[in-house]
Amino acid sequence: MKARAATAALLPTLLLAAVGCGSGTHTSADGKSPDPKGSASAPGRAASPGAAGSEASAGASGSAGPSGTGAPKRSGSRLERSALEQGDLAGYQISADGKNPNAPDGQPRADRKACQPLADIMGDKPDPAARETVNRGVGSQKQMGLAVSASVSSYAASDAKALIARLKDAVAACGTGFSATIEKQTGSYRDVKAADYKAGGDESVSWTTTASAEGVTAQVHIVVVRQGDTVVRLMALNVTGGPKAPEVPHEVTDKQIQKVRAAR
Repeated sequence: MKARAATAALLPTLLLAAVGCGSGTHTSADGKSPDPKGSASAPGRAASPGAAGSEASAGASGSAGPSGTGAPKRSGSRLERSALEQGDLAGYQISADGKNPNAPDGQPRADRKACQPLADIMGDKPDPAARETVNRGVGSQKQMGLAVSASVSSYAASDAKALIARLKDAVAACGTGFSATIEKQTGSYRDVKAADYKAGGDESVSWTTTASAEGVTAQVHIVVVRQGDTVVRLMALNVTGGPKAPEVPHEVTDKQIQKVRAAR
């Protein structure tokens, strides 16, 4: 957990929620395999090597099962109804927020103005114009170590369109990398590259980058999709640190956009 906390300044802070809900197929302490729909390990429960581990599970705010304290709400605002919830995706554990208390709050500040939109994406909300943001942590039981942070944010229609345009410009301008600081912690992002990722919605942008700080390095894949005045943000990394580059699963993207459309 100390290593993960050290990366909090540079990795998407919301990914700690995904790490907290666990990832990778694992067996619980009682020897039983997880529910096919995926329910997060309770705090402190052991996990097999290569999964997020008991320390990561301890970072989640309770179980992500339907009756757990960390379970996503099934009612509320349109945005809450748009967000993923446990049972939406077979083979995935979904937690409501669950942000680790060691993760810093707020929006990172980039050392280059052109790269600020990319730094904003790594913060608590996609950018300051967001009216409301609902966050989810998604841990895969299909791909060992894959953790995804999913969020939906509401905007004025013009602000949502402007965000996508700014992100596309920033990806093009920041290929050589940039640094970002939050709560006096600084990390670097290098090799910012546009990714060929097909997503639904009205328009989208996707890129990959390698984040580094205090000797810890991780590859990150980001997908941002606009559906009307709602913006979907998905960020993936491999919490086991394996060599395989992470990618946001298309089934997660498709389900999230489907829910946004259904909630309108």
